Amino acid sequence: MVFKRKIYDQFLRWKQEDNGTTALLIEGARRIGKSTIAEEFAKKEYSSYILVDFAFASAETKALFNDISNLESIFTKLQFTYKTKLIPHKSVIIFDEIQLCPRARQAIKALVKDGRFHYIETGSLLGIKMKQQNRTEKLLIPSEERRLKMYPMDYEEFRWAMNDEVTCGMAEQAFNDWSQVGDAVNRNMMRDFRLYMLVGGMPQAVDKYLKTLDLSQVDQVKRNILELYDADFYELDPSGTTSMLFRAIPSQLDGKSSRFMASSAIKGGRLDRLENPIAILKDSMTVNVCYHSDDPSAGLAMHINMDKFKLYCCDTGLFVTLAFWDKGFTENTIYGKLLSDKLSANLGYVYENVVSQMLKAKGDNLYYHTFRTKDSTSQYEIDFLLSRKGKVVPVEVKSAKSDLHKSIDKFQEKYPSRTTDRYLVHPRDLRKDGDLKCLPFYMVVSL
Repeated sequence: MVFKRKIYDQFLRWKQEDNGTTALLIEGARRIGKSTIAEEFAKKEYSSYILVDFAFASAETKALFNDISNLESIFTKLQFTYKTKLIPHKSVIIFDEIQLCPRARQAIKALVKDGRFHYIETGSLLGIKMKQQNRTEKLLIPSEERRLKMYPMDYEEFRWAMNDEVTCGMAEQAFNDWSQVGDAVNRNMMRDFRLYMLVGGMPQAVDKYLKTLDLSQVDQVKRNILELYDADFYELDPSGTTSMLFRAIPSQLDGKSSRFMASSAIKGGRLDRLENPIAILKDSMTVNVCYHSDDPSAGLAMHINMDKFKLYCCDTGLFVTLAFWDKGFTENTIYGKLLSDKLSANLGYVYENVVSQMLKAKGDNLYYHTFRTKDSTSQYEIDFLLSRKGKVVPVEVKSAKSDLHKSIDKFQEKYPSRTTDRYLVHPRDLRKDGDLKCLPFYMVVSL
């Protein structure tokens, strides 16, 4: 099934603004729908298209790009192979899984300069780097690319897939007006949101849910995706360290530490020895990294501590499965507890993960902050920091229906001149507690 995705509008802007002067490179984790949306765009916006899937293309097709001195010959052979006529200035060629044919990516410079057709590339940054690293010959990386990062389906896209075009728009309007939706409506909207947390935003998982309404089958789809990620990690890091770091994300978020502790994730692990595995995770876009901002101000990136960070899973649906990887579906208590709205406090990290996913998908980089109490026996922690209009916006996540928000209050006391709006994200309806704005999880996209 082809789902409606917001990135489609960015494709349109590229086509209109660049008009063939760049190729479009879509980066993202495996199985998030890059190829599907690229082909859908080609079908709707061009007179004809050719999709070259390098995962299945013949050796002869791949060899076309070894010598690009005769572009006419390349175009002729592509049209013959794929039985499609290319129309100058009205056709697009899609290079799917571009990392499997590095010379095709290098050829983009000449192809774009030729100007007859448009080009879309899809691939994971991890895969591209893997192929580059394994080559003895260095290839030219084209500058004639507009890069777009693609993420799993966000909550609004998920609602669209559920044939609901109304809910998220209503929620955004309520946020803008700061008008309560009412307890009954909020309960229903939170129920729908918790389903999103369980299914996640991977198109295959969403499609399986729509066809079966069976979360056990959805869970199996997610396990297949996680196993695919695992295979990618082992290909680049045969030691298994990258895989172990990825699998440790749930337990790390469940721990008492305010940072990712390498020593507990990997036996004898030290952060200075894990630079490459962490880089692999970041490049794969399977994780979202949240860095500690040592001196929170509007320029959050200027004060990050690269040695102090948290890792979140790129998709909360995958996170739910990863948290109970060694147990069967029936033993995964998150499913039942979320469905019945009885998620215990010690599983609150699931909500923290979904907030990180929503913020990242809307374009925010992730930062957090910790600071000591006056007696230095413990510390306060702000889950997320956003930069808005030259000020810092602290965001605290509460999975339970709690009215406690000491950390964000103390942050306001410490940095009054730097702080603008403050938000507590929780399961209840909109409300205000003094100048603290409390909003339900499904409104995070409006921050």
